[in-house]
Amino acid sequence: MVNMICRDMLESDFDTVVQLNDVEVRQTSEMNRARLQQLVDLSSYHKAAVVDGRLVAFLLAMSDDAHYINDNFNWFATRMTNFLYVDRIVVSTDFAGRKIGNALYADLFQTALNNGVEHIVCEYNVEPPNPVSKAFHDKWGFREVGTQWLLGGTKRVSLQVARL
Repeated sequence: MVNMICRDMLESDFDTVVQLNDVEVRQTSEMNRARLQQLVDLSSYHKAAVVDGRLVAFLLAMSDDAHYINDNFNWFATRMTNFLYVDRIVVSTDFAGRKIGNALYADLFQTALNNGVEHIVCEYNVEPPNPVSKAFHDKWGFREVGTQWLLGGTKRVSLQVARL
């Protein structure tokens, strides 16, 4: 594990966050500065991971009562309450395998526990497959509770829940 600081995302981080997202857009979704600002405004958790002064990862999560228009968020919101929805977690490819994602999830889970949240929910691609995300979420105790097709049937996601 590298020496990492997990802190709230700042507006001065936005250009770097958008660049990190662009690299992984196939696994996340497009996001420019304006969209990032909307997501930060909707989120109850927006953290950046910083190593030696360099922003290397970020995580955005919304509470179950967010007014977020998103097919995956809506899937969960119509079926459960008291959750945090992970909209996206992105780690710089330069820092892959260094436990940055684990540190962000540890902070997210602790924040959820501190606030009485019962579930962390998310989705990851199964078509096209994202085996790295599957393995990562399996380690955190997520289990599949459904799947759905998106983007006109070109992408299928696994809808996942971890109970706290």
